[in-house]
Amino acid sequence: MKTLSGKTVVLAVTGSIAAVETVKLAHTLRREGATVQAVMTEAAVGIVHPDALAYATGRPVVTRITGLVEHVLYCGEGGAADLLLVAPCTANTIGKIACGIDDTTVTTFATTALGRGMPVVLAPAMHESMYRHPGVAENLRKLRSWGIDVIDPRIEEGKAKVAENGTIVLHAARAVSGRPLAGKKILITSGACAEPLDDVRVLTTRATGRMGRVLALEAFRLGADVTVVHAGSFPCVRNIRVTTAAEMREAVLRVCRDEEVDIYVSAAAISDFSPERREGKIPSGSPQTVRLDPLPKVIDEVMASCRPVTVAFKLGWDEEERARAMLEAGARMVVVNAPPAMGAAEGSFRLMTADGVTDVTGSKEEVAAAVWSGLL
Repeated sequence: MKTLSGKTVVLAVTGSIAAVETVKLAHTLRREGATVQAVMTEAAVGIVHPDALAYATGRPVVTRITGLVEHVLYCGEGGAADLLLVAPCTANTIGKIACGIDDTTVTTFATTALGRGMPVVLAPAMHESMYRHPGVAENLRKLRSWGIDVIDPRIEEGKAKVAENGTIVLHAARAVSGRPLAGKKILITSGACAEPLDDVRVLTTRATGRMGRVLALEAFRLGADVTVVHAGSFPCVRNIRVTTAAEMREAVLRVCRDEEVDIYVSAAAISDFSPERREGKIPSGSPQTVRLDPLPKVIDEVMASCRPVTVAFKLGWDEEERARAMLEAGARMVVVNAPPAMGAAEGSFRLMTADGVTDVTGSKEEVAAAVWSGLL
């Protein structure tokens, strides 16, 4: 699934050393289906040769505004571009855009785009001390108030480094998606839980969290405010880190209690049992008997106490009867899949709602798109 298929992105490059990453960024945008038109400031040309971006985009690079009025052709009323993406964006360019100054190719494109009201995304990059400058901070607040999407940089080694290319592309896709989930707060559980057996061993499952990841990123792309409760870390969403089923339950109920959750997606393989915990390390070499105590069903508690729109996942084709029972209990959708899909990039899934059944076979990205489409 190409999230930028049919879209034209103006990739505006300014004079940060992070400009060296734009060749890869252009390739990534094109792999997602975008037509990419590069625009470079004079300072950017001193860092990356325009031929490199011409090769990466397959198009001549705009390095100056000519009689063809390139800024109007792409970002003016009825222009060809769907998105202006300024990456990397220097403190100098941030200040100029905030003040309506357009004395470079990039700022002229920005002034035109903002006047048209088209989507604009900025990815700042500079030294950390510059990023913390009160004037820069105020300019960023102003740009955000205008509806510009400013992607937070990575603060590392005293630098506000430009965001990862994958993160930038997600924000680009979100900007042109129409944001049908805008204003929705979505809570997702993802991956496996690990229940301690002793100080060394845990009882867990083969779940990898791949399905939860693509569901979360697709929801972000569609404009939602996404929180994921899991053991990992996904870009562009709020991550709440947990390990055990008890920790996941506590975190989920806390978020549901304290925040207005619109949609809850139970994609995690939450432990059904907790082993009796042994102190130290169980000696190897002899048979052991482990008592498994059943754990409460988190999804049942959420549906009973918080009542958000709920999407459940059931593992095993023989679970359809239980899936129908969950629909009758109030779930909006139950996604049924088989064990081979765990950890795999694709699989066969059955999306069950009160209106009927939809079978989806393909990548998990396609399944995630079908899930959200079924809720819209």
